[in-house]
Amino acid sequence: MDKNQEEQLNQVLVMFYFAYKTFTEKPDEIIKEYGIQRLHHRIMFFVARFPGLSVNELLSLLEISKQALNNPLRQLIKKGLITTKSSDQDRRIKQLILTKEGEKLEKKLSQVQRGQMKKVFTDLGEDYQNAWLKVMTKLSNDRAGYRVWSDKQNDKSK
Repeated sequence: MDKNQEEQLNQVLVMFYFAYKTFTEKPDEIIKEYGIQRLHHRIMFFVARFPGLSVNELLSLLEISKQALNNPLRQLIKKGLITTKSSDQDRRIKQLILTKEGEKLEKKLSQVQRGQMKKVFTDLGEDYQNAWLKVMTKLSNDRAGYRVWSDKQNDKSK
């Protein structure tokens, strides 16, 4: 890698950092009011996309351990944002569902981020959105959680 390419890639890393800060700043302010953190938001995001998601599926999506999920999930249940039920097919499987309050909060948090992305893509155009999706897909493809996401999306569309 030559010096010029290295500098360009450093610029990409800098922009990625600041874009991520921008992307998470407002939702972080909102969740702070609820006494929860970014992991709680991610949990709620995936449960909202797939109501009835099992705990094991959530672990796979987030690529975290049971220990890392245990406290945040218990807090969300205690705060009345998520509820659990046993699967009809296998009573041992615990399924996760957002409560009405959880749905409201998750929608508020994710709407902020969807709004940010919509504004950028509206300003720049569809070609930029497609290019961005290609870059993000390329970065995500090797992630086990992304494969779970893709499989769940495919199941959802059947």
